[in-house]
Amino acid sequence: MNDVYQASILESDCVSLIELVRALDAQKIAGVSCGQAHSLAVNEQGQVFAWGAGEGGQLGLGTAEEAVHVPRLIKKLCEHRISQVMCGNQHCIALSKDGQLFVWGENSSGQLGLGKGEPSTLSPQTLKSLCGIPLAQISAGGDHSFALSLSGAVFGWGKNSAGQLGLNDEQDRAVPCHIKFLRSQKVVYISCGEEHTAALTKEGGLFTFGNGSRGQLGHDSTRNEPLPRRVMELMGTEVSQIACGRHHTLAFVPSTGLVYAFGCNTQGQLGTGLRGNAKSPLPVRNVQPLCIGNTHTKGERYTIRKIHSGGDHNFLLLSTKEGSSCPEDFRIMNTIKSIALINSESLDSWRMKLHDNSDSSITNDILLLFSSTACWNASFLDQSDDGHFKTNPKVPGIDFNAVRLLFETLMKPAFARLLDQATKSFESLLIPQLTCSPPDVEAMRIYLILSECPALQDSKNYISLTIPLAMAILRLDANPSKVLDNWWSLMDCEFFSRLVEMYKSIVVFLLTGGKALLMPVFLESYTSAALRLLEKLHKVNLKAHRVEYNHFYIPDIATLVDIQEDYLKWFLRKADIKMRYPPVQGSVTLCAYPFILNAQAKTTVLQTDAELQMQMAVSGANLHNVFMLLTMEPLLARNPFLVLHVRRNHLVSDALRELTVYNDVDLKKPLKVIFDGEEAVDAGGVTKEFFLLLLKELIDPIYGMFTQYSESNLLWFSDKVEETFCLNFAITREYYGITEVKELVQGGKTIAVDKTNRKEFVQAYLQYVFSDAVQEQYSAFSSGFLKVCGGEILSLFQPSELMAMVVGNNNYNWEEMEKNASYKGEFSASHPTVKMFWEVFHEFPLEKKKQFLLFLTGSDRIPIHGMASLRIVIQSTAAEEHYLPVAHTCYNMLDMPCYQTKETLRHRLTQAVEQYEGFSLV
Repeated sequence: MNDVYQASILESDCVSLIELVRALDAQKIAGVSCGQAHSLAVNEQGQVFAWGAGEGGQLGLGTAEEAVHVPRLIKKLCEHRISQVMCGNQHCIALSKDGQLFVWGENSSGQLGLGKGEPSTLSPQTLKSLCGIPLAQISAGGDHSFALSLSGAVFGWGKNSAGQLGLNDEQDRAVPCHIKFLRSQKVVYISCGEEHTAALTKEGGLFTFGNGSRGQLGHDSTRNEPLPRRVMELMGTEVSQIACGRHHTLAFVPSTGLVYAFGCNTQGQLGTGLRGNAKSPLPVRNVQPLCIGNTHTKGERYTIRKIHSGGDHNFLLLSTKEGSSCPEDFRIMNTIKSIALINSESLDSWRMKLHDNSDSSITNDILLLFSSTACWNASFLDQSDDGHFKTNPKVPGIDFNAVRLLFETLMKPAFARLLDQATKSFESLLIPQLTCSPPDVEAMRIYLILSECPALQDSKNYISLTIPLAMAILRLDANPSKVLDNWWSLMDCEFFSRLVEMYKSIVVFLLTGGKALLMPVFLESYTSAALRLLEKLHKVNLKAHRVEYNHFYIPDIATLVDIQEDYLKWFLRKADIKMRYPPVQGSVTLCAYPFILNAQAKTTVLQTDAELQMQMAVSGANLHNVFMLLTMEPLLARNPFLVLHVRRNHLVSDALRELTVYNDVDLKKPLKVIFDGEEAVDAGGVTKEFFLLLLKELIDPIYGMFTQYSESNLLWFSDKVEETFCLNFAITREYYGITEVKELVQGGKTIAVDKTNRKEFVQAYLQYVFSDAVQEQYSAFSSGFLKVCGGEILSLFQPSELMAMVVGNNNYNWEEMEKNASYKGEFSASHPTVKMFWEVFHEFPLEKKKQFLLFLTGSDRIPIHGMASLRIVIQSTAAEEHYLPVAHTCYNMLDMPCYQTKETLRHRLTQAVEQYEGFSLV
């Protein structure tokens, strides 16, 4: 549209005069809108002109003039390219290409949406409450307003005296409200009358609501409708255009070429050829073109291209049958009037503009669009099966392939300047403006889109982009935060893994080089943000299982921080809650985020905790002893160690006897074991063997404590009963000669097991075996275990990690053990005896190698820290060749004579390995 005309209508309903608005001659007009007594026009450059009545501020010129007879430019909007304008009675709305919504004029009913009690405004104001939502269309009624998102979310505000907001009540709204009833209807177009509203769906359905006193809702009644209701008379037809006048409605059906009208007809505005109002849709009759000049040929046939409704009148834009113009379809997005999309085409266009023009206005326009949350949220809609219309707290409606392709293009060398503009926009505008309370789920797509940007994975952008994004995510209120969690839980494993790796890398980056780059306060803040973001992802992963739990481990964490020192800081900080001491100062403690600690680091934490508890127990005993000496009661002194005197042949009974004299505090003390009749001083190796032998006896069937399952070689608590199955939800137990039937579920005797309930039977049986049947035994075991190894530290471990820590693992790497070995005395790696030793050892079968480990270290398993932590020492002795090698298990040291032949060494080593029990002083 290049020219704007004004028409004067006489009482006879004939056009008296159509005039060209000369003041706009130089403009290429893209759109116009009229209110009760004012008008707006927007040109192709996105500039807005206003004229007419202005006493309510509806012209947006900053003044309340009674009338402006010549169109004037609204200067406050010049910084933005406006794509749509709409006029109400005395208020206006404008939508910019960068997705911002502006309002001005009368606000007596809240029609500006600026909030309760806000006054009318003479110049455009940004409606921030819809910030970030990718809007497709705006509409204004008499004193109410609507905005529609690209994915069909409808928001209304202002006057609601007849239910025209569709919120099932008649209360005015001073801020935009989501019309939830329409969310699932795929609404693509909204039109507003004086006190009613019409909504068009993608499938061509028509919903109306609000004032129905003149039949303008088309429901064959004059009732008001506070909820959107489908116009049933048009069911079975596809409507492609709708338009609301003051008290009437038009709908165009392209399949028949007919326009249907309903509502008020006092001025003949329905065009049906009938008198009186119409409560149901009726076809408009005898459509004839309006002649301007000599453009009309008598007898020529026309088709309807577009329908328009004013106060009490309508206009139809016609074209000849033979013309190439098809009827417009309001269901199809008009790219000229839509907000800007960031896609390959726009990137190419912007790249060329930057190349050909150094004008700062071009750069500013690009920065503005790159910094628009709404534009990013609009640009990658899932079009497959209208997926984006299903956007909800569990579905983001994003085409991630399109997102990745866009960023792949942006990362190419040819787009380097554009990428620089994008990162500047992200840093200075987009990320800082992310709100803690997004107005709708559609406004939250940006959090997933930005996470796909490769620039965020570049360490040079960690401080300026990636960490600020994490902080923005962490600022989210509870509900939007939960939405993001839901979306993360549905993302593919590759996306989730990449997100985890990115923030793990940031933690490493800050721990390694952060002190040199940042002030301590910023270093702590940034590290905390990265860790809390990982914590949020970890909680999602616990439910969604996107990656394995060990994917959160930072492998080299023990080399980046002193784990023991970190634990002590964490321990003291937790103690601050209960103790009246000044809080412990320092950096973030990693022990507060145990999911990043691998099994080795957690073991260090557990050992530190155990040592701390031991030290506290020893200190308590020493303090008591000092007090006893001062009070001349030395006989009451306490041993700082927990000492057990046991005989090898009566290990269990002796251990139980010894333990009865100790209390729970004593159990925290360092353990010393003395085998009766043996000379060894317990520096760890004796205790290690004590537990090895004790466990061997405890699992002996004679005690009946555990049952060993040969298939898996695993143990479980013994129920001391024999069980047999029947064909129902019950088992027969024999307990000391007494037979009883145990029901697995209530009434289990009468419930037969079949194909339909066998899964439930298995679950019930497992519950019985692993819980109900051994409750007493397990409770006793747990109580005793926690007296020694209790505390929160155990909760840091995954079950498999705890098992590996307790029993070690079988990830043998014998070459690494040889590589890490050290030598004393005459021995070195090149010594002939040492060379023979390793040749013999590597020729041993696996079981014999494990026996050697048991002989040398007291265990045939690898410590949780891995083979690298198993450092054995081989020491030469002056003993003759007929002596056997001797192991010092406390120190992982092997004393070995300088054997001269390989066979002698093999024979003596085998003898020693097979006779490993017993300790003596060498």
